Amino acid sequence: MPDAEGQQAKKHHGPSRAEIDATVADIEAQVRAANDKINERSGRPIIAAVIVGIALGGGLLLSLVFVKELFMLFAGILIAFAVWELASALRSSGRRVPRIPAVVAAVAIVPAAFYWLESGHWLVFLAGVAFVTLWRVAEFALPLGRTSPRELAKDLAAGVLIQSYVAFFAAFAVLLTAEPGGQWWTLTFLIVVVSVDVGAYATGINFGRHKMAPRISPKKTWEGFAGSAIFAIVASILLSIFLLQKPWWVGLIMGIVLTLSATAGDLTESLIKRDLGIKDISSLLPGHGGFLDRLDSILLSAPVAFALYLVIT
Repeated sequence: MPDAEGQQAKKHHGPSRAEIDATVADIEAQVRAANDKINERSGRPIIAAVIVGIALGGGLLLSLVFVKELFMLFAGILIAFAVWELASALRSSGRRVPRIPAVVAAVAIVPAAFYWLESGHWLVFLAGVAFVTLWRVAEFALPLGRTSPRELAKDLAAGVLIQSYVAFFAAFAVLLTAEPGGQWWTLTFLIVVVSVDVGAYATGINFGRHKMAPRISPKKTWEGFAGSAIFAIVASILLSIFLLQKPWWVGLIMGIVLTLSATAGDLTESLIKRDLGIKDISSLLPGHGGFLDRLDSILLSAPVAFALYLVIT
């Protein structure tokens, strides 16, 4: 009878605390195992990457949808961090790039491009290159900054690379935003570029078999490239019709062209990192590497998007 009463009591009161704890621990172990498996396949902590991506996307939407002048602040912060990261990476490889002058010159191009458009874009870019170059030459003239003329030439070339690759290309997004209705074009091209990255990741990690450029980017596959094109074209057509109020064929062209430019941008940064012997430019963004690792596809796509705007509108 006591045993029967004990079983009845157990049925009435449900599972014990120990059983609940064991079930929770088992679920946690399964979640961790699944997360570790995803991280192993992707090479990154995917949950952290998603959180950072949402935060960046939220800042972008706030700056473009409500007051497009805020996009200057958003773009300026991203450019500043990206320039600092690339300058630091180049310095670690032996190139003596003045980081603070490089950041100042790069950020100055943002308001110039927004308010003075193409003329401000070009003039401040050239002035920034001259500023960084003269700063490094002045350092070379000091006793502590002396190096060989050959090394100085490499340092100067590295400074020009930073201003050209990051500041000049990124400022095309600012130029585009400054145009009438340009904020919607900027939002469209950024979403399409993100679709390229998402499509490449989703299809590449599941179906990737044939390497695209193994010496430059070992994880990039032709299957991933095909997936990125499909994602980008679908997103671009929908955005062209419902956001830009343009015919579907505009979205088709934009999707194809931005897939090519975003992929080229990704490969360009991979080539730079391979030359420097590093995996990520920095570790400032959990799950993403650095700011430049997130901007790589955007940098070469921004001038393409600006050109499309000028041709189509």
